[in-house]
Amino acid sequence: MTMPSQVEPREEGAPMSDATPLATAVEYSLRLRQEMARREPLPRPERTRVMVVANQKGGVGKTTTTVNLASTLAHHGQRVLVIDLDPQGNASTALGIEHRRGTPSSYDALVDGVPLAEIVQPSPESPNLLVAPATIDLAGAEIELVSVVARENRLRKAIHGFDRVFADGEDRLDYVFVDCPPSLGLLTLNALVAGDELLLPIQAEYYALEGVGQLMETVELVKANLNPGLEITTVLLTMYDARTRLSAGVAEEVRQHFGDRVLRTAIPRSVRVSEAPSYGQSVMTYDPASPGALSYLEAARELSSRGVRV
Repeated sequence: MTMPSQVEPREEGAPMSDATPLATAVEYSLRLRQEMARREPLPRPERTRVMVVANQKGGVGKTTTTVNLASTLAHHGQRVLVIDLDPQGNASTALGIEHRRGTPSSYDALVDGVPLAEIVQPSPESPNLLVAPATIDLAGAEIELVSVVARENRLRKAIHGFDRVFADGEDRLDYVFVDCPPSLGLLTLNALVAGDELLLPIQAEYYALEGVGQLMETVELVKANLNPGLEITTVLLTMYDARTRLSAGVAEEVRQHFGDRVLRTAIPRSVRVSEAPSYGQSVMTYDPASPGALSYLEAARELSSRGVRV
């Protein structure tokens, strides 16, 4: 199904370009409701996919992407863990997770070696969704880890020590999403060392690729020295506005640069997507009949259908 937010040729049944905005919105909403009514399970990957969501440029939709992809996959039968590595704890808030100071959190896993099994909380979003929350204590983790031996491997050790990761049977986690802070510090480095795949959200705005080069250089250094299996497998365009030539131009530039690693689905600007976290929800539960919800549903389907890129 082609969505209005995608930079793709119109398929049969898609809204005509000369349709009025109201008619397009009504048709889109009807297709969304039909789509959400089906909610068929998505195919499980052969092994746990550990995906790092990172971009040191702030405001590009890292946390929004993490939260909504995780929730969508969980609602469609996947077993998902979100690890919040951002001291602001926005992913924890959006998924309805307690993260006041003193709450067992990703800080405890990184600094004190507390097992993830003692930290994760079930999210009210879905019984299939677990969250390792972030507390404000995480802001000091980088300083505290400076003198720790193998400090860049702390998160990898924690993830691999969780018995539901890479396990056999129905209880195995299908996805682990690590939500990174907007920097290339020790927290993000821990995520890159721990992950197998990098999911890169890029805002469909001017200077979209600014700073991405530095991240890619960091990824290459991590691959060469710490984690040879890390790959940039997925690029997602966010805050896409189909009404502007700017968004289309940025999308074309990103696709030329990253090729088929860019998902066909782009996430449109959406008031509902922005509002949902203030209610402690993802857009999938806050307003499942919104364009943003269907966008993330389509992105999740693409992500699951691609499997683990080798």
